[in-house]
Amino acid sequence: MTITCQSSFQNNNDGAKPEGCGCLYLVATPIGNLEDMTYRAVRTLKECDIIAAEDTRQTRKLLSHFEITPSMLFSYHEHNKAASGPELIRYIIEGKNLALVSDAGLPAISDPGADLVALAVSHQIPVIPIPGANAALSALIASGLPTASFTFIGFLPRERKDIRAALAPLRSAQGTLLFYESPHRVAKTLVHLQEAFGNRRVTLARELTKRYEEFLRGTIEECCVWLEEHPPLGEYVIVLEGESKEEAELAESSWWRELSIEAHVAHYEASGLPRKDAMKKAASDRGLAKRDIYNALLERE
Repeated sequence: MTITCQSSFQNNNDGAKPEGCGCLYLVATPIGNLEDMTYRAVRTLKECDIIAAEDTRQTRKLLSHFEITPSMLFSYHEHNKAASGPELIRYIIEGKNLALVSDAGLPAISDPGADLVALAVSHQIPVIPIPGANAALSALIASGLPTASFTFIGFLPRERKDIRAALAPLRSAQGTLLFYESPHRVAKTLVHLQEAFGNRRVTLARELTKRYEEFLRGTIEECCVWLEEHPPLGEYVIVLEGESKEEAELAESSWWRELSIEAHVAHYEASGLPRKDAMKKAASDRGLAKRDIYNALLERE
């Protein structure tokens, strides 16, 4: 592995850049309220030679509002990134500055911008973030749930088995979990979350920074009932409580629940206990009499 170092030349107001090569700017756009656009973001979009957008129609509206007229507006999205990515990199290598935007919020978060960044880094192209609005963090700080530690998940897979596989490793995560979801899938996703994590506290944030911004706080069950009576509208951020200390202690004391009686006894034998003591220990864990453990083992022989 080769270590690379990108200097902070971009902080200079004179616009200095490495000789010959341009730069890739990751420009945050509003997630709803146009007043969340920063002065720096507007200036960057005005100064860049090319703007690459996930949806050029949506981006044209934003550019028109701020009176930005790019020399070139380039389409870059999930379905054309394999072809468009190398072409955009070529423009930058030739000396053009490129600004990448998503439809809303920070580019490279749950969108193909991450692939373009990786490609730029592999060509030693300077990548410069222009911070701004972000739906996940906006929902987190207003959720009322812990913010000291959190994990961003984004959109879950479509298939049930893939959803279960994605959620399984997160059951013991003690930090808050952040998901994105569409209105027509949010109720089903809550059901999947309850199956995986139990009836934890959750906050549903929708239409963030827009006129009908709404935060729904309660347990997963309570939010499911609410959605049955109030059909979901708008894009959602689901902020889910992490594993509590009590849940962690219960899980630690119940580690054996996934084991058969035979495997449970074998675990203690492997730790050095005589078979009789191992059977006694397993019986104690399970709240059974030692003879029940003995009879169960006999049935398996």
